[in-house]
Amino acid sequence: MPSVPVPADDAPSADRRLVLDAVVVGAAVAAFGVAFGVAAASAGMPPWLAVLSSVVVFAGASQFAFVAVAATADPITGAVSGILLNLRIIGFSLALAPRLGATTLPGRLLDGYLITDESAAIAFEGPPAATRHRLRVAGASVGIFWVAATALGAYGGDLLGDVRAYGLDVAFPAAFVALLAPALRRPGGLRLALTGGIIALLALQVVPTGPAVLLAGLAVLPALRTPEESA
Repeated sequence: MPSVPVPADDAPSADRRLVLDAVVVGAAVAAFGVAFGVAAASAGMPPWLAVLSSVVVFAGASQFAFVAVAATADPITGAVSGILLNLRIIGFSLALAPRLGATTLPGRLLDGYLITDESAAIAFEGPPAATRHRLRVAGASVGIFWVAATALGAYGGDLLGDVRAYGLDVAFPAAFVALLAPALRRPGGLRLALTGGIIALLALQVVPTGPAVLLAGLAVLPALRTPEESA
């Protein structure tokens, strides 16, 4: 069946929606970033190192895991916990790779760096041909907000006090649930989400958070065998 021509004025509209979505998600991530900055500084990490970790590692959950575990065990154990938790990005990368197509080595490195839970979710929502554009816009927004918020929390944590008093601890999960909503309307989306949630809840009874997240990702394997409909 021939594709339906897209009106010329739809492209600017799609770009505006993309920028708005990226900014909203970035702002939600910023709440999480402030909390990380405060937690890192409270655990004894120098503020400059907390900010540098957000630039280099750029993985909020893994950074939190490192700070939490290192505060009660040792840095090596914290690093291993962070790596295990962040292995889920491999799954995102494998799923996105067919949609991204060929590019230069610097381009592939940039795309890999920008893949997060939020940028991957936005990258999947739309025509495959524009996946890389959506990934980079969302990834850049998340990165800017994350690093700036980490700096705010690390250097100004004493002035902010308990960040939970502002409700910042629920902003990030709420934003991610909002990102998940469009996927739930797809055929099989709700079934996959429920299956992944059940696997995660069961796995958390016997393994740490990182492996539990990886095991929950097994729920999407049947969907990966189904060719995606072209946009």
